[in-house]
Amino acid sequence: MPLVEMASGIPVMTKLSFHATAWSLAIAMTLATRADATRSGREHALEQLRQMQVADGLEATLFGVEPMVVNPANIDIDSKGRIWVTEGANYRLFQKWGKLRPGGDRIQVLEDTDGDGIADKVTTFYQGDDVNAALGICVLGDKVIVSCSPNVLVFEDKNGDLKADGPPTKLFTGIQGVDHDHAVHAFVFGPDGKLYFNMGNEGKELHRADGKLVVDVDGKEVITNGKPYRQGLALRMNPDGSGVEVLGNNFRNNFELAVDSFGTVWQSDNDDDGNRGVRINYVMEHGNYGYTDEITGAGWGQKRTGWEEEIPLRHWHLNDPGVVPNLLQTGAGSPTGIAIYEGQLLPPVFQGQIIHCDAGPRVVRAYPTTKSGAGYTATVTNILSSNDNWFRPSDVCVAPDGSLYVADWNDSGVGGHYMADQDLATMTGRIYRVAPKGNHPSVPKLDLSTAAGAVAALQSPNQATRYVAWQALHTLDAAAEGELKRLWQSPSADTRLRARALHLLARIKGKTAQYVQAGLKDPDSDLRITALRIAREEGLDVIPLVKQLAKDPSAQVQRESLLALRHQASPEAPELWAELAQRYGGKDRWFVEALGIGADQQWDAYLGAWLKRVGDNWNTPAGREIVWRSRAKATPDLLVKLINDKSTTEPEKQRYLRAFDFLKGPEKDSALLKLVTASN
Repeated sequence: MPLVEMASGIPVMTKLSFHATAWSLAIAMTLATRADATRSGREHALEQLRQMQVADGLEATLFGVEPMVVNPANIDIDSKGRIWVTEGANYRLFQKWGKLRPGGDRIQVLEDTDGDGIADKVTTFYQGDDVNAALGICVLGDKVIVSCSPNVLVFEDKNGDLKADGPPTKLFTGIQGVDHDHAVHAFVFGPDGKLYFNMGNEGKELHRADGKLVVDVDGKEVITNGKPYRQGLALRMNPDGSGVEVLGNNFRNNFELAVDSFGTVWQSDNDDDGNRGVRINYVMEHGNYGYTDEITGAGWGQKRTGWEEEIPLRHWHLNDPGVVPNLLQTGAGSPTGIAIYEGQLLPPVFQGQIIHCDAGPRVVRAYPTTKSGAGYTATVTNILSSNDNWFRPSDVCVAPDGSLYVADWNDSGVGGHYMADQDLATMTGRIYRVAPKGNHPSVPKLDLSTAAGAVAALQSPNQATRYVAWQALHTLDAAAEGELKRLWQSPSADTRLRARALHLLARIKGKTAQYVQAGLKDPDSDLRITALRIAREEGLDVIPLVKQLAKDPSAQVQRESLLALRHQASPEAPELWAELAQRYGGKDRWFVEALGIGADQQWDAYLGAWLKRVGDNWNTPAGREIVWRSRAKATPDLLVKLINDKSTTEPEKQRYLRAFDFLKGPEKDSALLKLVTASN
């Protein structure tokens, strides 16, 4: 993450090197940027606010300011519109200035009791050294999950007094990266009733409360030792911590993730400092995201065959078969909080889109995303930015009324194992509200006692509200079917709302297959994808479902069908994979990687079925890509044929040679010998 910039606006160092000499220089330079009393307080916060640039039609207002909250690291908003904040007054407490808040950091709850848009009440929910600079908070009814390496902690507030009922329990422990930005991050509630979270590359391992390593649903230990996982992880689990799945690996510092109503996961990732390679990712399930070499664990700077000329691309091993492409690269930065905006209060350009904080360039952005083949493309639209070097947006959340709340760490730098704000008396921190001009805050009333009221709450843009609605409807089970069907079948309902209804309808006892079929037959491809995802999570036999979708016109649905074939033992699976492979047109890296994920550990059968179908006509643009990505026993000989093909260009030869690095066995050795012999 970026080191400190001078308050004058002149950059001291754009990025922090962790070598000792650069570290010492960084601290020396940073001393000049410490806060003073002139930067603290409401008047200065309002002056800072006046310098902000806000997207057309929107305005930012000051909701909360120090001393109510300082160094807000992460926020969540509950169903009553209250802002929950983890603070970082004691960030990097191993530094020589020592612990700044002796009692430990706080979890603060800010309220606007009179509806004027300004926090007028603050309650300390909990304070202690076990939440120092906690990087994540998730409010789930009367439970609060706090992510603070080495632990994931669960607090309870059964009586609703905004005070923790007692010491927290540990959901997970043994996570590395204590007091490190690249450790465990926030949990979020998904539309499937599961919890999603991620860990940066310093988290390294995940243990149960009893100290045992977590074993995921694939039977793999959740530890980043290359067997098979590396570096940062994106994960999903049941609310009780069981059924852990690794959804993606080999990230650097994937700071937070967001899940939309279809169950698609999005997140950002920070490059090695100074390489202008910050990226936004669609997390294709079970994908490798290329921070280090998949096989050897080597860093991106270690020379490899056919690497990219541009360092931001080289950084993510994008020339390697088996690396999922990036949605977007945004240059230099320090990406932090992220959300999916599924409300209607903000202008249409932001609806259904990723909203993201980047504390380095001091901006909150949207990434309007469109489908492109089996993947996506995205553009950038700023929502909130500032030239004030102390504006450091750390998180963004959606309130029950559809407005955005942005946490501002407020420091001359962000991360880099240091902060300028080292005096508790003058330490700063702000919370802003972003909404259409003239809009006044509101909190819709909830009625969870009836199915109709719970379905209304399910349509909230606020995740905490959707959580309590989901729980109420899931508990009602069949008694909620009528109201959920009304939403599912509504011709005027937004597709995302229909997806939320489908998730619950398919989890009514005895109704899973019925509603999965209803989803698979829907004209909207996102709902067909949602239905297939539900089928996989609920343990249905996916083979007949993939058969049903094999000729689907949507490349997105084809991608999801390929992911569903991963590790399928059915004798029909190879033929289905081969049929889908024949649908590949030759210019879609997302599709190629979906083919690779689908064929994992079964390449001989899957590629063999495809070769049988295509016969001698395998050497086509699409076939070359499939061979390049494949890892079957037949692959080495096919690569040699491509390399020796007179039509193959030199860059293509380098690409095929690189593919050999991901193969093993006597077939590889024999093929390489043929290649050497032919070249002599």
